[in-house]
Amino acid sequence: METPEKHTISVLVENKFGVLARVAGLFSGRGYNISSLTVHETEDPKYSKMTIVTTGDAAILEQIDKQLRKLIDVISVKNLTGSHFVEREMALLKIRTESPEKQSRLLQLIEIFDGTIVSVSRDEIGVEIAGRSDRLDNFIEMVRDFGIVEMARSGRVAISRCRKN
Repeated sequence: METPEKHTISVLVENKFGVLARVAGLFSGRGYNISSLTVHETEDPKYSKMTIVTTGDAAILEQIDKQLRKLIDVISVKNLTGSHFVEREMALLKIRTESPEKQSRLLQLIEIFDGTIVSVSRDEIGVEIAGRSDRLDNFIEMVRDFGIVEMARSGRVAISRCRKN
């Protein structure tokens, strides 16, 4: 039996009212989970791009692909998993720093991960981290013991790599 893995799907859709609801409804109606979903207008305002991260084996992904292609406002569907693609995510975190020692250690981690300090108080530091999803996961795991007060995460955005000539 094949082990379910995370898949990144890029869906180009017409930029119309209700398209997001229909796509999300397709997933929920069939019992498929969406781990991450980002939607944005493309360079042409008539279209939007959805980047959907979901989990499943090959059979489930084939069903998702077929069902998405049946939706009237879907222009194209591309499963980026297994291909060369660029993905990024952003997270904002408020992290507890109850002592100067903890604050110093946290500042070192922020520097190592190329983070940006966005807010500071006496016992909390607000941090922005951007990069690949696994990089954000690593940073979050490293700061968990400090005490994460609050966290917001954008979800994955992805595009195919540029073609080589």
